[in-house]
Parts: sequence; structure tokens; C-alpha cells
Amino acid sequence: MKTLTAAMAALAACAFAGSANAEPLCSGKDLGFAGLLAKCNRGETIELTLSSGKPLYAGEGTIKLQSGAYYTIAITADGSAELAVTGPEFFRAVWLNEIVINNIEVRPMAIDSLEFDDAGTAEISFIAIKPGRFDLHIPGTHSDTQSVKFSIQ
Repeated sequence: MKTLTAAMAALAACAFAGSANAEPLCSGKDLGFAGLLAKCNRGETIELTLSSGKPLYAGEGTIKLQSGAYYTIAITADGSAELAVTGPEFFRAVWLNEIVINNIEVRPMAIDSLEFDDAGTAEISFIAIKPGRFDLHIPGTHSDTQSVKFSIQ
């Protein structure tokens, strides 16, 4: 019985070790006191636009994110319509650092969506955590241009 338990523990350790290959964008010694929030660990800002009848994301294809890396999504609404962005699965796959709206920093535990009644910008900063494919989309729309796909690797 002890041999079986030891074998199962070793197998479980190998399974976790093989799947935990996510790394930050810079080496551990470069992270310093800021840890994963260090500047060297930041990916490019992802720009999204909320505008009636226009694409949510101007780029092509799926946005690839590295698990363990720090990113910012800047969502800009032009005020042409009352629009929201939702993606509860995406927001549960990341650690939210803060949401900045009109220079006010909000540090939420979790969110499902953001709604814009007027023109403005919200910046969501986060660390990608859970590998998988996720999306953010405008609720009630079905067009591919009204969503953006993410792949956390």
C-alpha cells in the first residue's frame, strides 16, 4: 500500500511539473521587488474600441498571452451607443491588478463586464494565469467583429 501511495504521489508530481511550464516574460532575477508586476514582464497594451457598428478589435486573429505575464487592455468607447464588454470566463482566467477609469484606480476581486454609458476609456491591468482560449465580446451581438479572442499559453 505504501508503494502504491508513493507511486501515485510521484506520478501526480510529474503531471503537475509537466503542465506548469508558464514563465514570465523576463527572468526571475530581473523581476526584483515588483515581482510579476515588473516592467520587464509587461506585454504590449491591447487596444479595444467600443463604437456602434465598428469592430471591437482592429487587429487580426487571436491575441496570444503568456501565462505569468502582465498585460493591459485599454477599452475606449466613443459614446455613439451604450455598450458593454463581457467575458466572465476570461476574467476568471486572469489575476486582476486594477481597473483605471478617469484616473480612479479600482482593485476588484473579479468582474463579469464593463459598461460604458458615455465616451471614455477604462484600462484593465492583469496577469494572465489559466491557460486556454477565452473571449471578450459585446453582449447581444453575434458578429465575429464584435468579439476578441484570447489564447493564454
